[in-house]
Amino acid sequence: MILIRGGRVVDPSTGLDGILDVLIDGGLIAAVGAAIDAAPERTVDARGLVVVPGLIDMHVHLREPGYEAKETIATGARAAVRGGFTTVCAMPNTNPVNDCREVTARILTGARRSGLANVLPIAAVTRGARGQELVDMPDLIAAGAVAFSDDGRPVTDSRIMRRALAGAAAAGGLVIDHCEDRALAEGGTMHEGRVSARLGLTGIPSAAEDIMVARDIVLAEALGTGVHIAHLSTAGGVRMVGEARGRGVRVSAEATPHHLLLTDESLETRDTDFKMNPPLRSPSDAAALVEGLRTGVVDAIATDHAPHTEEEKNREFTEAPFGIVGLETAVSLVLDRFVGPGIITLARFVELLSVNPARLLGLSGKARIAAGADADLTVLDLDLPVKVDKSRFVSKARNTPFDGWKLKGGPVMTIVGGRVVYPFDGGSPARRS
Repeated sequence: MILIRGGRVVDPSTGLDGILDVLIDGGLIAAVGAAIDAAPERTVDARGLVVVPGLIDMHVHLREPGYEAKETIATGARAAVRGGFTTVCAMPNTNPVNDCREVTARILTGARRSGLANVLPIAAVTRGARGQELVDMPDLIAAGAVAFSDDGRPVTDSRIMRRALAGAAAAGGLVIDHCEDRALAEGGTMHEGRVSARLGLTGIPSAAEDIMVARDIVLAEALGTGVHIAHLSTAGGVRMVGEARGRGVRVSAEATPHHLLLTDESLETRDTDFKMNPPLRSPSDAAALVEGLRTGVVDAIATDHAPHTEEEKNREFTEAPFGIVGLETAVSLVLDRFVGPGIITLARFVELLSVNPARLLGLSGKARIAAGADADLTVLDLDLPVKVDKSRFVSKARNTPFDGWKLKGGPVMTIVGGRVVYPFDGGSPARRS
């Protein structure tokens, strides 16, 4: 039994925002209230800290099986809990691709073995993520998958995508689409615009994303199903999602911290840690994303945590792989750049990083601070000084564009299933500097 004493408990799903105690018994929350009378085995002093429902990242790449040199389930889960995430959803672009219950089971077994974050597998939409034959969606949901995505190899055939949306809805799952017209994007290494022209690099136009966002919205509207847009990056996409939502279309979208905070102007140095897909867009695109964050068009913040080896990222810019890590930086970036200045409230932060991901993925018991809910909690210090230092990451990868950034606010304790999994020594809330 653990008693978290005197923290500011913030949970918009239950309307909580006040100084309260939270009592944990086993893997569940036993009580929430003022001055709980209990005799716990452990009391956590949360005075001056904020207690929120466990944070959920619905878009990460853990690379296992097949690419363990980049990341493993164990190292990714360790990075997750250090970053304040109690649950992460693992994309299927592994080797073999997660397109059957055997691979799903392997991921779940690895997660149990690590004993840290909840790791929920996202299965492929099509066999081998080749865009031709649908996976057995009901079987994969039964095996433990929570959604479907071909991720970086999006389903280009609209007939297949139409069947996928219908099939996922029938199976009780969600299709998460990396929206990219691959023909338009072919050969591109950064956003197509003024900066790419000056650098002489082939660009990826915003239209490559916008065309597929529009396609997905049209299909979802026709079928009456949901669809989730991964890592939205364009002003056009924000506009279309907002307009469709206004018509009642069940379209949702996520944004990443890097697309919210960085632009293609960062590529002037050709630093490969700024190379990602979707690419960093123009300042006007980033501003539109921030407005979508504020107004509710953007449902979730996800990291798109994409670890690569140092050798891979040290190649020439045009040859280096896309992607950055994000599990250990996301929370501090959002707290410092959006909550601190008042662009979003702390309650909205919880919606974006916990409540809405749980709702979209149908995770009952998660993202609630109430008696009977899962005891997955994140404790934040809004005044914590944080300097991003990639040499101290517990992820296997170091490919971040935020190295050296000085931020305010971050996670100091992560509780999963009623167990303190961060700090790693099980001690008092961590104080980093």
